[in-house]
Amino acid sequence: MSQQPAIVILSDKARPLADIIAAALGGSVHGLSRRVGVADVRFEDTGAHLAELFAAGRPIVALMAAGAVIRLIAPHLSDKTGEPPVISVAEDGSAVVPLLGGHHGANDMARKIAGLTGGMAAVTTAGDVRFGIALDAPPEGFSLANPQAAKQAMADLVGGAAARLEGEAPWLSQARLPLSDEGAVVLMTSDRDVAAPADGLLYHPKTLALGIGCERGCDADEAWDLAMETLKAAGLSPASVGVVVSLDVKADEAAVHAVAERLGCPARFFDAATLEAETPRLAHPSDVVFAEVGCHGVSEGAALAAVGASGALVQAKRKTRRATCAIACAAQPFTPTHLPGRGRGKLYVVGIGPGSDGWRSPEVSDLVRASTDLVGYSLYLDLLGPLARGKTRHDFDLGKEEARVRHAMELAGEGRDVALVCSGDAGIYAMATLVFELLDKAEGEEGLSDGARRIAIQCSPGISALQGAAARAGAPLGHDFCTISLSDLLTPWEDIQRRLKAAAEGDFVIAFYNPVSMKRRTQLAYARDRLLEHRPADTPVILATNLGRPGELVRVVPLGSLDVDDVDMLTVVIVGSSNTTTVRTGDGRQWVYTPRGYARKQGSAMTRQGSGQAIAGAAE
Repeated sequence: MSQQPAIVILSDKARPLADIIAAALGGSVHGLSRRVGVADVRFEDTGAHLAELFAAGRPIVALMAAGAVIRLIAPHLSDKTGEPPVISVAEDGSAVVPLLGGHHGANDMARKIAGLTGGMAAVTTAGDVRFGIALDAPPEGFSLANPQAAKQAMADLVGGAAARLEGEAPWLSQARLPLSDEGAVVLMTSDRDVAAPADGLLYHPKTLALGIGCERGCDADEAWDLAMETLKAAGLSPASVGVVVSLDVKADEAAVHAVAERLGCPARFFDAATLEAETPRLAHPSDVVFAEVGCHGVSEGAALAAVGASGALVQAKRKTRRATCAIACAAQPFTPTHLPGRGRGKLYVVGIGPGSDGWRSPEVSDLVRASTDLVGYSLYLDLLGPLARGKTRHDFDLGKEEARVRHAMELAGEGRDVALVCSGDAGIYAMATLVFELLDKAEGEEGLSDGARRIAIQCSPGISALQGAAARAGAPLGHDFCTISLSDLLTPWEDIQRRLKAAAEGDFVIAFYNPVSMKRRTQLAYARDRLLEHRPADTPVILATNLGRPGELVRVVPLGSLDVDDVDMLTVVIVGSSNTTTVRTGDGRQWVYTPRGYARKQGSAMTRQGSGQAIAGAAE
């Protein structure tokens, strides 16, 4: 299953069962906002949300009536080969109905859910009912070479034909298939590069480990061409490669990952000591390689380490100017849950906004779900709520920023998938910059480990405090603006003063971060006094506290009346420019905005509207 299932509920009554299903399937709970108090994801419109999930290929487990799910999904049906699993579950768990994607995992998911609830999985797919198997949906570790032939093969078997097995495949031999040595429907399994049988199906077991060694910066096409030539020389099918493997110092080598991506399999890595232990089994040990990296062979050694003692080298090392490649065969297929070595660790640097799920991007939520470990200030991790369920937490106090980031990077260096959780946007006065600063200074005694320097990094944006405050107050950032942190812990006060002066003279709207602290009370007052030298005393100032959280408070005060005691550490302060103004709507609410001058622009909508009114008045 490539994506995590969405467990959709319409009321809190269904929540206990949804939690059980989500935990078992590794999914997340999606709840209707007006009826569900807490959920990983909340939505306003059930039909629109189901359509969005379906279009994204996300497996759907809906604790809803089957008829309702059918009516909501039906307008979006198109190509059955690309449809994700859609399952309807009775709220008491008594019935589990796979509606779509039976051969894409829905039937298996339905059976698993029924096992949890004690209910009945209403599987209706002919092959599953008759034989307990779907020929077009082989288990993990196998791929079907000719899926277009599966429908006819299953129809022939349902019609009374017998099957003939060629090769090893317990999942086929143990099914309720009608087997015969003279069977007309051939079910073949092979790691060889052979043609599919004319009257049957060809399955490739993912038993091959493709080892790669290469120079730093090796061209990806060179590595790919060598991999294909090596497979061809051995007569092996690329579809049977279950893993691409190499030495751990190649964990960040683009060419290795490019080959794995094109083969559709994971890349895994071993340390030099593990590869050196394979020296007795190498076909071409090299003292030159040992002197360079600490083992006598990279491509052969990695391939052999991947398949273990029960596997064997099936294609010795071949090489080009900058790369080497070898292949070993394992006794059993590789599967996502049974992989050798260690993957390249991932660090997701995520901004969760103010913390509420409504202000957290779907991408950030997906990255948190994909993580094994969460690192962050305790409050930020708490704000994730159910999204943090099942993750290993690494809590840090405020003031431990470098230790927090270093710990996250070292965890990723061990091959884990780590989310470094920040409030607001991770790149605005937050931890993303420290990640890259540590990488930039990675060498030396205080530097990062080798593994931490080779991690994959992904930054995902969040709603910043200034964006949240601006949206709540209106449109104060409608024209040029800047942000200034008033904390002098990391920036000399003299530098802050210089930036304040420049921003004041430039008439920027200014968002102040870290305006005050328990011990620091004078900087905001200084900023207010300097700004009053350049803009009117009635300039609107927005004070936004606890944005997007319980206790949210947004106030608008004149610059001349700004009181430092009205501001705390959870408040962002936005000071308007000399052009920033306010307007009241019919409900009496005051809004703040900074005009860009649209009304003055020749041919603008506002100008045309005014002209139209004038013409209409003249005509009357």
